[in-house]
Amino acid sequence: MKTDMIKPLRTGAAYHGNRMPQHMEQDLRDMVSHNMNLVVHMFTHNDWDRHKNKMRDAVSMSIEAGLEVWIDNWGLGGPPGDKSHFLAYYPDSHIYYSNGDMDPVRACLNSLDFRQFTREWIDAVQYIGGTAIFWDEPHLPLKNAGDKTCYACCCKRCKSLFKEKFGRDMPAEIDEDVKNFRVDTIIDYFREVTDYSASKGIKNAVCVMLDAKRGISLETIDRICSLPNLDNIGSDPYWLGKQGVNPYQFVYENSKRNIDISNGFGKDHNIWIQAYSTPRGREDEIIGAVEGAYDAGARTILAWGYYGSSSNDYAAKNPHLAWTRTCEAMARIWDMERNRMLEDNRKLYRKA
Repeated sequence: MKTDMIKPLRTGAAYHGNRMPQHMEQDLRDMVSHNMNLVVHMFTHNDWDRHKNKMRDAVSMSIEAGLEVWIDNWGLGGPPGDKSHFLAYYPDSHIYYSNGDMDPVRACLNSLDFRQFTREWIDAVQYIGGTAIFWDEPHLPLKNAGDKTCYACCCKRCKSLFKEKFGRDMPAEIDEDVKNFRVDTIIDYFREVTDYSASKGIKNAVCVMLDAKRGISLETIDRICSLPNLDNIGSDPYWLGKQGVNPYQFVYENSKRNIDISNGFGKDHNIWIQAYSTPRGREDEIIGAVEGAYDAGARTILAWGYYGSSSNDYAAKNPHLAWTRTCEAMARIWDMERNRMLEDNRKLYRKA
């Protein structure tokens, strides 16, 4: 199914690093006053254990301020985000690499215990008032070991599932069967957990990476688009660290690819703008990147993260200026959007 209908503009940022309600309320209102209507709250295992009721307050405050709320599964099974605390309770659910090394911080997506743990986390999302989950960068890791690239997951359960599917043992090096198995693992996990969240009335959004080597990416996005209970498929065309890249062009081209695929499956989209790790003197690139996403047709445009991610070690070098440029960028596209809506209304009025 194709959808060409113009979607309402949603702009916002990821918010984490603060759980003090009096400061959080100020930050949320700061977002609203700077042309944002969506916030993505991290809900880590630590938040679940120590801040569950404060996160419930955060969701209420966000809605009261005028923000749509998405809840991020930040670090639930390991990076991106925190190290997985789940593994302290289920040590047999670690990911293993093809050279036999255990990954100390990542959980295997084929672990039945981890899938049950995810369902319990979804229950906690419902408790805090979450109505949409943002599944952050699903992938399986690779690592270099000497002159070889090792892949995951090669734990006992994954080896058994691979042999059952392909009729042979898992190879030492990546081949096409391994690539397909890795993508299938991600898809099967997300089919189960998004079906469960949808059964509780919770919408599901996902962000995939541009890097095709680690699993779901813009190269394999069609596989995850086919899941019936994934409502919104996005990506993060981050340009910093890439050589000879024009931010506007890079974000425009990759946003356009994302949106075309999402539209083809009748799904909504989300596009992320890098506002963290911004070097001094490059803050203006945020404006070009936001406008590139908007010009490509993106209507859900989000910054990672609030105030240049100043609470993190990977913060922009000048968080205040990065945030100022982020807010300026959002204001510019809102001006364009309001002018477009006004012109549409004028055309309708004149026809009448």
